[in-house]
Amino acid sequence: MRREVDIRRQEGELRTLAAAILDEAKRCGASAAEVSVSQDLGLTVKVRKGELETVEFHADRGFDISIHLGRRVGSASTSDGSAGAVKETVARAADIARHTQEDSCNGLADAELMAKQPPDLDLFHPTPLDTEAATAVAQACEAAGFAYDKRIVNSEGGEATNSQACTIYANSHGFIGSSISTSQSLSCVLIAEDGNGMQRDYWYTADRNPKLLEAPEQVGRTAAQRTVAKLSPRKVATGECPVLYAPQTARSLAGHIIGALSGGALYRKASFLLDSLETEIATPQLRLFEQPLLPGRFGSAAFDSDGVRTSEKAFIDAGVVRSYALSAYSGRRLGLPTTSNAGGVHNLRLEGRTLPAAALFREMARGLYVTDLMGYGVNQVTGDYSRGAAGFWVEHGEIQHPVHEVTIAANLKDIMRRIAATGDDHDQRGNLIAPSILIERMTVAGNA
Repeated sequence: MRREVDIRRQEGELRTLAAAILDEAKRCGASAAEVSVSQDLGLTVKVRKGELETVEFHADRGFDISIHLGRRVGSASTSDGSAGAVKETVARAADIARHTQEDSCNGLADAELMAKQPPDLDLFHPTPLDTEAATAVAQACEAAGFAYDKRIVNSEGGEATNSQACTIYANSHGFIGSSISTSQSLSCVLIAEDGNGMQRDYWYTADRNPKLLEAPEQVGRTAAQRTVAKLSPRKVATGECPVLYAPQTARSLAGHIIGALSGGALYRKASFLLDSLETEIATPQLRLFEQPLLPGRFGSAAFDSDGVRTSEKAFIDAGVVRSYALSAYSGRRLGLPTTSNAGGVHNLRLEGRTLPAAALFREMARGLYVTDLMGYGVNQVTGDYSRGAAGFWVEHGEIQHPVHEVTIAANLKDIMRRIAATGDDHDQRGNLIAPSILIERMTVAGNA
């Protein structure tokens, strides 16, 4: 089955619907209003052991409407864009607003901050939603994994996805902005077995432009390599040692840090980085910054979910907190201007003293290389950090054997100050872009 779809044809309709919703809000007596409209179209195909297992098409539409009555705000949502449903949803949001408490920090972001002429960020690269083509790609990926090593004995499947999305944000300042994007991915999860048991691992490729995806055979081989490498793991003795995070696990550290610098956590006093603005909190080489206007990236956006135009900024520079991540609302709560981060950050990137990825092993000499994290033992209020981990033990700068059933622990404040170096191997497959990160020392709990 092949479907030729181009969500751009619906952009005009969605913009018209957004404008109609604002008109209805005005008739309903709103002092201000805002609406977010989303339309998603996509295909997911999964194969297992060469056989087609599932095919899913989706077509989802949603409207999130917020009505402002002075400093009171009410929100409601619907998936129905008909005139009757819009009128009912606006009325419901207005009724909710009448029953909420006034909050002096409520209100739209200032009109002069709106993204009046958003640039084209090259986010849209459509291809047909083709079931047969997606199935063939997923099968080739999985088959390459099985062919790599006879110890690959099972599979949790190869999966190919292809989607298009259109999002609209409009408010009663007269601002209306839209973003059209595509996303494609291919993944494979494999299981290997030897005399000491079974291990599971995966690999995936993802991009907005299908021409930039890894070849299916390469994804399958990489998944197999990673899976076989984990066979016959050992435990390690409990103690302190250097810990090297692989890029896929390092992005979680970036997430913990920016979470602590986010307005919601700060005004609720639920962050270990309270009152840290212009304070040195990390190694002097550390830089954490966002690049919202990069062409073709997953986190790229010309405006945030308040409609405020985005720009590159550093949250941490030379180890010092230079900015929080704030929306219009959280900024008012903290007495600070918005940083155009309503809805989150955009292409957040972490860098430090940069070494070639291979050199990080020599720098570490002896310690734990973390490729997997399990559980969520992170206290965002205190910064205490304790997570299950697996990976490889390193001696003399070289990988010796796989490791499992260990726990790594420290406080995030100490982790930031102990970042010895970062790699040149940033993982670009998402909104949090991190390289390998070498921590001088953490507690590794294994055998007693």
